[in-house]
Amino acid sequence: MTPPTTPSHQGLQARAAAAPTEAPQRMSVTEAARPDGAAAAVPAETRARLLRALALVPAMAFLLMVLAPPLNHDVAAILNFAERWVGGERLYRDLIDVNPPLIFVLTAIPALIDRFSPLDAVQALQACVLGCCVLAWRLCLALRRDRREGPVEAAVLDALVPLTCLLAAYDVGQREHLMGLFALPYALLAARRMEGQATPTGLALAVTLAAALAFALKPHFLAVPLLVEGLVLWRRGLAPALRDSLPWLMATVWALYLATLPLLFPDYLGHVVPLVMDFYLGTGGLNVVAVLLTDKMGSAAMAVLLVLPMLAWRHAGSGPRALGCVAVGGMLSAIVQHKGWSYHVVPMAMATELAGGWVAARWFDRALPAGRAVAAAPMLAIACTFAIAAVHIRGESPWRQIWYNSLTDGQVAAVLKREVAGERLLVLSPDIYPVYPALNYARARSTLRTMNLWLLVGAYPDCPEGAARYREPWEMSRPEFLVYRTVAEDFARAPPGAVLVAKRSGIPRCGAEEFDPIAYFSRHPAFEETWRRYTRIVHMDTYLLYLREE
Repeated sequence: MTPPTTPSHQGLQARAAAAPTEAPQRMSVTEAARPDGAAAAVPAETRARLLRALALVPAMAFLLMVLAPPLNHDVAAILNFAERWVGGERLYRDLIDVNPPLIFVLTAIPALIDRFSPLDAVQALQACVLGCCVLAWRLCLALRRDRREGPVEAAVLDALVPLTCLLAAYDVGQREHLMGLFALPYALLAARRMEGQATPTGLALAVTLAAALAFALKPHFLAVPLLVEGLVLWRRGLAPALRDSLPWLMATVWALYLATLPLLFPDYLGHVVPLVMDFYLGTGGLNVVAVLLTDKMGSAAMAVLLVLPMLAWRHAGSGPRALGCVAVGGMLSAIVQHKGWSYHVVPMAMATELAGGWVAARWFDRALPAGRAVAAAPMLAIACTFAIAAVHIRGESPWRQIWYNSLTDGQVAAVLKREVAGERLLVLSPDIYPVYPALNYARARSTLRTMNLWLLVGAYPDCPEGAARYREPWEMSRPEFLVYRTVAEDFARAPPGAVLVAKRSGIPRCGAEEFDPIAYFSRHPAFEETWRRYTRIVHMDTYLLYLREE
């Protein structure tokens, strides 16, 4: 393809400098004694720096949201499991979760840093995630280095890429955020490939490998590279696309990852996947229309639909179009998860905002005269980043961070820090949040083999008429009996320092009778005998903490 006809930033500046100007105003004797242009050069340079810094203020604000508590609940739960895995428990046997192993392998890095450095696990994880953000930003910067960009385009991308990396705020560190993060440089690399622009081998390999790992975090993430590579194929033609080694490298990474599952993680395929098929997929699932009508998914889908027509403009460019494929792939990934949760839409939001801002910047470069574009670029970058930031200052962030310590959620963390810091804890709750990250802040370890009681919730989806409140052991399904037996036996074999019980079980009541986890497990003799030692109770709004008395 022919490179974009948009003139380079430097060329526009040179033409603007050569354009005729008005007659110079009278200067004072002091100004006349200075070298030509010195009177205006320093203030103009300082003003340009200030405007560039001002355009980065939204990114800095989102960075503060990322660092402020609470840590994302799912990220915290996976970190707690990774710490237990590093501590010697067996993944998918002692630690049962629906997530494929790659996210635990990656999260084991901050867990190991916690064991061998002064940083605690939360600090280590935040450092690793922010390191990923910096890496994605630097990769994008390197991919832009030798491209021809207009002054507005350059200014907007300089400010908007860092903001996009942090736009998820509370959801930073989620698997969707990591995928969206490395999809950004992958889209920029795809744009270079579509235009036939050579990329240094090391840079291309780094971008491709990082993207391959990010897309492997969840199976449905593969919708993104399928759409992007489809666009590359359409633009370049079949033969050049097939000769390109980068897609084959990604496919090799995925094939090797799949090959390791039966070898390194046999329990995932033989033990966890059947549980997922029987129980997890049926909990809280929505149909396609219902997913699209949730507040988070509906807003994100509307943004995608607004940006897609902009990509039909003939001067939109390959980069925004590749990002459009990322946004659509992210939308498909969110739909098939049947939940519509906030972090499911993160890749859509990241790609949509960057693509929309990028196309708008390219339009301004073509609409404004050369000199005006150079002069207006900093303010347009500021307007773009502040507008996008304003759209995302809603929902969870920054309000959850601001009020965390004042609300019930923060109360749980404060009580656990005070009562069971550094201890083992049995958690009988259907919730991930606020149990996580409260456990992480208290440096406490859950002893439950699952992150919460999702298997039990799946075993009691309703209350059949005339049925007993709790099934007898011989009536239980294998997954329910697994929970019943392992909770009781683990509890009796190594009693934890405390038991945290949710007042709301997440299981439908039968008439006036609530599902009581303590009554349920106390039917097991081993649990009932050990439970007698937990006599001191700390009351919270939504939880009870039972402490063991020696």
